[in-house]
This record gives sequence, structure tokens and C-alpha cells, in this order.
Amino acid sequence: MVEIAVAQFSAGTGKDDNLRVIRTLVGEAASRGARVVVAPEYAMYTAPRLDAGVAASAEPLDGPFVSGLLAVAAEVGVHLVAGVNESLPGDDRISNTLVAAAPDGTLAAVYRKLHLYDAFGYRESDVYRAGPITDPVTFTVDGLTFGMQTCYDLRFPEVTRRIVDAGADVLALPAQWVPGPLKEDHWATLVRARAIENTIYVAAADQSARTGSGCSMIVDPMGVVLAALGERVGTARAEAAADRIAQVRAVNPALTLRRFGVAER
Repeated sequence: MVEIAVAQFSAGTGKDDNLRVIRTLVGEAASRGARVVVAPEYAMYTAPRLDAGVAASAEPLDGPFVSGLLAVAAEVGVHLVAGVNESLPGDDRISNTLVAAAPDGTLAAVYRKLHLYDAFGYRESDVYRAGPITDPVTFTVDGLTFGMQTCYDLRFPEVTRRIVDAGADVLALPAQWVPGPLKEDHWATLVRARAIENTIYVAAADQSARTGSGCSMIVDPMGVVLAALGERVGTARAEAAADRIAQVRAVNPALTLRRFGVAER
């Protein structure tokens, strides 16, 4: 069994300010028993628009912001997943990257967003480069395996299915789910769908208003919302347990009964 928390806040353009908020929220979650904390996408830097300032905010993974996340994870003794702007050597575009910081102060896993948000009037690809298609990255905490994906990836069910095929029991899903018509409904529906169809836990951490839609939540393998934050800044916690996954898969053996795999386009 692993205590998981989602941390919800509205990141801005001040990296140090964002890191201070993350440190506070992670400390709050850990004081209540969390062993894994999932923070939002763009937790390092969120701007009102995608422009040159966003590109200029990027850092390498050994830069000060990721080093700060590693220090928080080590200080508090948790695994911390958060979204950063990663600079890419020799490239004029940057990567929308998730890092999983381990309690020993090292990087447990790194994921680069596969599906860029070129939808609903946005063009993430103007600034960001899509991550390469590789084997899904995972990390393990107390016997449970965690996979990672980012925001718009949620609209592509094959992303989660590949992560589950790699052995994940829990999906860490940082997001900055941009507000708009029916967007909160899409978010809640898709988060629960990914949990139900894959019989896994989903820990979905969104930014709060004004930059995000809020509604961060933790959903169990049957689609039950175990914890949620609504519009609030703060953290919410729930337990993930291997025996619950096994129980649900005994009732709904969808992964065993399926007749199709996932192939690259």
C-alpha cells in the first residue's frame, strides 16, 4: 500500500516562488503520510502565453529548478513528480518534461510529453518539441509501479495502455488543463476512463485557476474518485493498494480479454 497525494496550485513565471509553493505542499502532504506527491505540469514556469519567454525559461535537468525538486524530495523523504521546461542542446525548441525525484536525491524517471497541445486554439508545438517514442518509463515505490504521462496525452488512450503494458499500477498525470467550454467535464471523464479501462489508479494533478481547470483527483481502478480538490490550492491524499487492483481485475479482466495491442503509427 502506498499513500499518494496530488498537489494543486497555479504556477507563475517566478521559478523560485513556484518552488517554494511546491516545497510547502509536498511538506503538507508528507506530514499526512504521503509517500508519492504528484505536482502539475509546467510547475516550474507558467506564462500567460506561449512565447519566447517560455523558451527562455528552460533549463537542463541538472539546472537549479530540478536540483531544487531533488532537494525537496530528499528533505521530505518522498517521490515527487513535477513538470519542467527542459532545454534541449542544439535545439531552438524545448521539452515539456516530467521528472520523478526520488527520496535519495536522484532522478528516478524522466518523461517527455508525446502529444503536444495543438488544439482548442493553442499551438504548443511552436515552442515545444514532442518527446521521442520510447519504452514507457516507470519507477517503483513500496512494491507499486508508477508510470507518467502529461496533460494532453490523456486524450490518447494508447499512451496509458502502453504504460500499463510496461507494468504500471499507478499513473502519475501532471497537467495544466486549460479552462474552456466543457473542459472540466472532459478532464474528469477522461481521467476516470483511463483508470477504468486499464484497471489502475490515476493520480491526476492539475493547475488551479486561473492557469488551469483545477479538479485534481485520485481515482481507483474501478473509477471511484478517492480524493479530489475542486478549485482549491492544496493537496489531497489516497491509498493505492495492490490487492485492490487484483480485486478489480478479478471482476473485470479487461486487460486479459482484450484482442488488440498498441502499435506505433
